[in-house]
Amino acid sequence: MSKILFVLTGAEYWTLADGTEHPTGFWAEEFTTPFRAFTAAGHEVTVATPGGVRPTVDRASLTAGAVGGHSEADALTAELAGLPALQHPVKLSEVEPTDYDAVFYPGGHGPMEDLAVDADSGRLLTAALASGRPLAVVCHGPAALLAAELPDGSSPFAGYRLTGFSNAEERAAGLADRAKWLLQDRLEALGADYREGEPWAPFVVTDRNLITGQNPSSSGPLAEEVLRRLA
Repeated sequence: MSKILFVLTGAEYWTLADGTEHPTGFWAEEFTTPFRAFTAAGHEVTVATPGGVRPTVDRASLTAGAVGGHSEADALTAELAGLPALQHPVKLSEVEPTDYDAVFYPGGHGPMEDLAVDADSGRLLTAALASGRPLAVVCHGPAALLAAELPDGSSPFAGYRLTGFSNAEERAAGLADRAKWLLQDRLEALGADYREGEPWAPFVVTDRNLITGQNPSSSGPLAEEVLRRLA
């Protein structure tokens, strides 16, 4: 059995360019798909958030349209409400990276608000990358990479092949023109070798111990890659 750390956003909204607070949180599919895969394989999952706050699920990820029907939406809502790991997360500032065999960051727009500028998360990501253990990040989760910094001020992720929610997908979602910044642009600016797949299709990029997925549908293949490495 391995111990896997899930780092979730603690944000309930994403501040847009005009100051509007767009309701958000973590995206349900990006949490539940890997969580089910890891726990079914016998692994232990711990959830951490900034300040240990109870994470908010993005209500848009629980709609019938997002999950395939009203009964599926109700079941997913109940599943999330019944998970102790989500009700009592640990404080991100108190996490010891060496206690875990893998680290995983789900997305949702929430990380664009808090994890993108969270120093504790940045230190954790830097340590996780250096450890050689699996570090998996999906969709908007790579926003957290922006807070990681080496002593010389450069990014530890510079030069790594990776992916994340694309500009094309943000435009299709209708928020690109209202955002302060776009994730793909920022990842490219920090020196990462950003790779882009087809919008909404599963797309996973691996480079050394870094495993990244572009969008919600990438969370399953990403989890499979983590499990393969933990086997």
